[in-house]
Amino acid sequence: MQQQPAARGLYDPRFEHDACGVSFVVDVKGRASHRIVELGLGAVCNLEHRGAQGAEVNTGDGAGITVQVPDALLRGVAGFPLPPAGSYAVGLAFLPVDDEARRKAEAAVEAIVVDEGLRLLGWRDVPVVPEGVGPSALAVMPVFRQLFVDDPAGATGVELDRKVYCARKRVERDVGDGDGDRLVYFASLSSRTLIYKGMLTTSQLGTFFPDLADERFASALALVHSRFSTNTFPSWPLAHPYRYLAHNGEINTVQGNRNWMRAREALLTSDLIPGDIERIFPICTPGASDTASFDEVLELLHLGGRSLPHSVLMMVPEAWESPESKDSMDPARRAFYQYHSTMMEPWDGPACVTFTDGTLVGAVLDRNGLRPGRWWRTIDDRVILASESGVLDVPSAQIVAKGRLQPGKMFLID
Repeated sequence: MQQQPAARGLYDPRFEHDACGVSFVVDVKGRASHRIVELGLGAVCNLEHRGAQGAEVNTGDGAGITVQVPDALLRGVAGFPLPPAGSYAVGLAFLPVDDEARRKAEAAVEAIVVDEGLRLLGWRDVPVVPEGVGPSALAVMPVFRQLFVDDPAGATGVELDRKVYCARKRVERDVGDGDGDRLVYFASLSSRTLIYKGMLTTSQLGTFFPDLADERFASALALVHSRFSTNTFPSWPLAHPYRYLAHNGEINTVQGNRNWMRAREALLTSDLIPGDIERIFPICTPGASDTASFDEVLELLHLGGRSLPHSVLMMVPEAWESPESKDSMDPARRAFYQYHSTMMEPWDGPACVTFTDGTLVGAVLDRNGLRPGRWWRTIDDRVILASESGVLDVPSAQIVAKGRLQPGKMFLID
């Protein structure tokens, strides 16, 4: 058993708390560049102390990055023609290592894609460099391929995302090995964002996926995460980011939240999500982590017609019921929370939640504010937000504004 370090000076290990590390870097003017991706990878490397390793120092709990779809790179490496940016969806799939099982899984995915009225454009083998990754991670490492689809009816952007969402949820539920284990996991499948992640340490992320080092890989935002698993064991799919968010902390009410969502499924309807909505049930995947469940509900609320910030505030409200809020909170904002409390209970816990749909990026603290977040705006119109100071070395002369997240208040960049 590892011995706890002794108190020294002002430091006392009794007050030490572990939590994941999270950060994002964004160009406020929306200028996509490879530099933003480099800065995001630099930030996650500086959050290495927030991640965890097992007995092998080269097997990490997980690290990942969300970016806008890097159209220039994908167009150059796909190996087949792609429609205009925004009119195709792409996602990183984790597939079985066994050749026969992988072929069957891919065939099942393709059948679901066609059944959902989408068009298969092709698969791409994603290059990886596994040297240096620990034996435990390598033993369970999947095969990585990217799936490309579009809509013959012409849906683009969020409308296309709604259609591929249904296909992805069906894949998650129906493509299994017969023993209850799913064979395919999509880190993302979207026309707006693309995710690279895995059971890696922070320093391994940028070298494991060579795509991330390609100069054509450009984005106006990069959301990154270094994982310290607290309520599930590490695995390749459970690394953050998820499809819309990453956070550092825990959702302590998650069991009740999941139960309520299961109970609501009989009442769910949508004019925007096409077809029989029951085919995407269960909304919360059994056995997933608290963050995965949060992300699945956030995804449903957003694709069901609400903006992403609206959906986040439904799930992470301010302390609107406190006596102090009756006098200090704007009545219209209080009414917003009161109205939505009839539809969604708070997903409570110490958490700093960062989120993006590829068109905006933001962060919010839980209403108790037990997971801090700090932000900086630089003279060249970049914003850096992180779970702590110092994730990037920015000279003070280049900082034009800075601050910290406040409990229940949203920090948003459109």
